[in-house]
Amino acid sequence: MKIAELKEKLVGLAAIRFQLADGTQVPEHFHVTEVGLVTKHFIDCGGVERREVVANFQLWEADDFDHRLAPAKFLKILDLSAKILGESDDLEIEVEYQRDTIGKFGLDFDGTAFVLVPKRTACLAMDKCGVTSLRVVSGDCCTPGTDCC
Repeated sequence: MKIAELKEKLVGLAAIRFQLADGTQVPEHFHVTEVGLVTKHFIDCGGVERREVVANFQLWEADDFDHRLAPAKFLKILDLSAKILGESDDLEIEVEYQRDTIGKFGLDFDGTAFVLVPKRTACLAMDKCGVTSLRVVSGDCCTPGTDCC
């Protein structure tokens, strides 16, 4: 999801809900503690220099059970973030959320809740590093008969 899409979805909501892809709800008393611009400048295993730029925000659970982030307040936070993100609303969003460790997620919307979509690693230069087949992964476990385990 891009910033423009997030803003569009927030306008029509009475309340903001986040959930993980498995349906687990982020507690309603979450806070958005950071909104930032993250630039990753790297070389892949095939020697190609790359840059990725995303808008990033962090969801945090506090012991503050009395407050809820309203859609209008989140829109104001996003408007203030234009100083950092720039005026373009075309940036992809990455969400950080604490579980066992800080996880990075993509963002989707199912009509009622924002869904934190798991991000996966991948080889960006399969043609150069000798990878001949993709691993078939089902959930958190490799499919029997594949070479990934």
